[in-house]
Formats: sequence, C-alpha cells, structure tokens
Amino acid sequence: MPRNKFTTAATAFCAIASIALGSCAQEPTAKAAAGPGETYIVDDAVVSKDRLAAAIAPFFEDPALSETRALVVMQGGRVIAERYAPGYGPDTRLISWSMAKSVTATLVGLMVADGRLALDEPAPVPEWQTPRDGRAAITLRHLLHMSSGLDHTEMAEGEVEIFDADTPRMLFLDGRENVARYAETRPLEADPGKKFEYSSATSNILADIMTRSLTESKDPEVRRDAMLEYARGRLFEPLGMTSAVPQFDRNGTMLGGSMIHATARDWAKFGEFLRNNGSVRAAQLLPTSWTRFMKTPSRNDNSYGAHIWLNRPRANGQDQVLFPGKAPSDVFAALGHLGQFVIVSPQHRLTIVRLGKTPDDKLDPLDDQFVKLIALFPRG
Repeated sequence: MPRNKFTTAATAFCAIASIALGSCAQEPTAKAAAGPGETYIVDDAVVSKDRLAAAIAPFFEDPALSETRALVVMQGGRVIAERYAPGYGPDTRLISWSMAKSVTATLVGLMVADGRLALDEPAPVPEWQTPRDGRAAITLRHLLHMSSGLDHTEMAEGEVEIFDADTPRMLFLDGRENVARYAETRPLEADPGKKFEYSSATSNILADIMTRSLTESKDPEVRRDAMLEYARGRLFEPLGMTSAVPQFDRNGTMLGGSMIHATARDWAKFGEFLRNNGSVRAAQLLPTSWTRFMKTPSRNDNSYGAHIWLNRPRANGQDQVLFPGKAPSDVFAALGHLGQFVIVSPQHRLTIVRLGKTPDDKLDPLDDQFVKLIALFPRG
C-alpha cells in the first residue's frame, strides 16, 4: 500500500482489523529452525555469514525498524538465511495485507491465459452495464493499473476520518458483508484510464469477476469453494505454498486486496515465482508476457505496474515507494500495510520477505536496510 500520511489513522485501522480478524497480532504456531532470535544462514551462501548476519540483525534489533516478525532471504532459488522474532517461526502464518493484490493479479493472469477473461475488453460487472453508464468502459487493465476512475478514498486523508475512508468501511464496517457490492457501486470520479488511485476496492472487484467466471451460482459457499479450488490448484499447490489461506466475505468473495495468510517461506516462493517469470521447477505456469505486463510501469504511475510496485521514481511530488536510485530499477515488490514486503531483485537472483508491524509513515529505515542487504549480493 502507498505511504499515506498516517498519524493515528494507522493505529485506528489496525485496531479495527484486530477486532474483526485478529490479524494485527497473529498467533505464532512454531519455533524457528535456528531458535528464537537466532539467524540461520547456510554454509555456502555467496555472502559471508558474518556480513549477512550483520545486515539481518537491525531488522530485529534496531528500534527504528519497529517490529520484524519474520525475515527470509532466498538467493538463486533456495533459502540461504532466515530469522524469526521470539514466538514466531517457519510455520507461522502471517497476514499479507496488500501483498494479496499481487496474488490477485497473478490469478487474473492465469484466467486470461485460460481464455476466461480478457485484459482489454470491458470488465464483466453487471452493475456497470446499464445504458449510458460510464463504468462500462472500465477494463481489467484499468483495474490492475489502479486507474478505473472509480471514486475511492483508501485511508484517512484531508478531512476524511479513518472510519469514513472506503477501505475500512468496505472491509470492517457497512461493506463487510459484500465487499464487491460496496466496490462496484462506487461512482466514477474520473474517466477510466486517466487517473491513478490506489484502491483495495479494485482488487475485490477483480476477485468477484474471477469468481463469476468460475461459477454462475450466487450461493456464498459455492462461490468461495470455486475460487479457493482454482487458487489452490493453479497457483498455491504448484508453487508449494501449502500454508496459503485466503479469506472471504459472507458473499463468498475472496478479499483479494488485503487478506491472505501464509508463512514467510511461502511468501518467498511467490516472489521467486515472479522472479522466474511465472515458472516453477521448469514448468511455465503463467505466460511470460503476463509477468512482463505486471512489471511494466503503468501509464499513470511510473512506480506501479499491474498490482505490483516498481523501483521507479514517482512524478508530481508523490511520496516515493521502495528505493529508486539506491537499488536496480528492475527491483519490484509486493507491499502490504504495516510493513509487509516481498522484494525481488532479478539482477541479484534475490527474494527477500519481511513480515512484521511498522507504521506506514515510518518505513524509511526499513528501506535503507533493504538497500544494504541487497547490496551485499553480486549481480548476474
């Protein structure tokens, strides 16, 4: 999620979430392989153990980096280092927050490859098909690029309080029973394709579109099972993401913008899948053209692709995301509220997962430490 200017808003948002889902303080389930607070590093890593341990330690020991619960480093396709905070371990499922958006985009790509959906045709949303409804021009590309034009306020800003912002309302208040209905009934505030507006609602619209492509049933249980079976069969199980658990609303719509739980190791597998352009164990599950599309800057924001963040500078005085100019421009990341990261550096054959709890306006020290960690590894 972008770095909005939070004060008490982030705390209030997490409080709402913890009441509704218990996700801000996920209960740990297993011990780390190296023991709580210890760093596990393989003997033959391309970086010395001392240097790697020194670069990992601040994530857990420097108060400026807030609370890190899990850190996994994969290089060249294998886990070379990991560390967990006391009470957390390799089997602990942790919430994705907006990292789920990148999973949603990947599932959309699979459905486009299957011929179920089309990227540049009008999005098949019944709510938008009445005569003279401008929303009928919205395509999947617009939704994936966060440029649908739908009116949306992601979090508290200006005079909008946290409890009036669209994402908390949609997930935890009046929209929680049917998130797709809340999202799809929003009016246009801009022509489709003309304005970047970060929106968790668009990801839930995509989840609803995918579900309706799988089943015509309106029964919530049938809808949920259809989407879950597809996600598991086409993505999670082939990648070995056996811990991944998406959450659904009461209408059976996957909360594709913010709520998938998985272990840090499984999040690393997802990052590796994208680093390898949609292949796993020599099997091409996702067309390379789709991963290129995901990692290509969108028309209205140079730092955003198709539901994934890019290490590119933003224009018009917008807050920077990631660390452009400090690491290669082909670095990309799935990012989530409170400092959830899956960072991929193709040039370094590197995937880094950090899960924890850091206010969204306090992420700069984390970014600086990621830059130091990436820089330890040779390119090529």
